[in-house]
Amino acid sequence: MKRGKLGNRSKRGQVWIETVIYTSIALLMIGLVLSYAKPKIEKFQDKAILEQSLEMFKAIDNTIRTIGVAGNKRFIEIGIKKGNLKIDGENDKIIFEMESSYLYSQPGEDIVDTFGGRIVTRTEKTRGLNKVTFTINYTAYNIDITYQGKDEFKTLNKAPTPYKLLISNNGKSSNNTLIDISLQGLN
Repeated sequence: MKRGKLGNRSKRGQVWIETVIYTSIALLMIGLVLSYAKPKIEKFQDKAILEQSLEMFKAIDNTIRTIGVAGNKRFIEIGIKKGNLKIDGENDKIIFEMESSYLYSQPGEDIVDTFGGRIVTRTEKTRGLNKVTFTINYTAYNIDITYQGKDEFKTLNKAPTPYKLLISNNGKSSNNTLIDISLQGLN
């Protein structure tokens, strides 16, 4: 009689040990799959964000180029999910930078976009990631960029809500079109 009771306990113990082993094996397998899949997923996400950011960058450039005559103003909403947008009023440039696991272009080489040859793309290796930069230098197009009326440098970082930019044509000075970029709602 004692053997029967002991035998049942032994079987229950064996079931629990098997359950723990199978669960451990399943968790190990899930971990291995995730360790392979997660970097691939991040690369696809970064590629999508870079493509969206390039479209946002083109929209800003298109607004600046087509703003028309002095006194015209246009609002544009831009969403920055990753990276940052730099308005360089001192050097009349607009720059978008993002660190990415995705290799967007050949590292160390400037690629001129087919979008009118205005956007220069550069990828550089940094700390195991790739730093992707889109740049438009407006001095070549006789456009003087300012931020809120001053030749200042402003960085717009990723944000959960879109930024609302006001782009204004403030006329001409020394054959340069004066374009001012300011954030809506700032004092």
